[in-house]
Amino acid sequence: MLHLHQRKRKMLKRKSKEKESTPVDFKYHELEILKELEQYIESTYGQHYVDIEKDIQIQDVFDSIGISEDFARGCAIKYLIRFGKKDGKNPKDLLKAMHYLVLVYHYAFKKGNTL
Repeated sequence: MLHLHQRKRKMLKRKSKEKESTPVDFKYHELEILKELEQYIESTYGQHYVDIEKDIQIQDVFDSIGISEDFARGCAIKYLIRFGKKDGKNPKDLLKAMHYLVLVYHYAFKKGNTL
């Protein structure tokens, strides 16, 4: 006879398998927003190069002097604070903030493959 916690664990595993096959109905348009963010980030490539031929962006320079994560965090904060104050609720401010948050995530977790 299975203990209660073992039965509960098996039931939870079964429910999580059911959820994997059921598509999520994102209530707050998260996938649409992420797609918009992806398009925005793609549009920024080519705008921030220090040396296009060597594929060096300004973030690479910041990384080489050890300030990339802090710089990206500061920029994210700047655009979050600016949202709603300069040019009203400009969606570009939030896209910029989210882009910088992606960079913070990269420098905090992905760069050294620590995830």
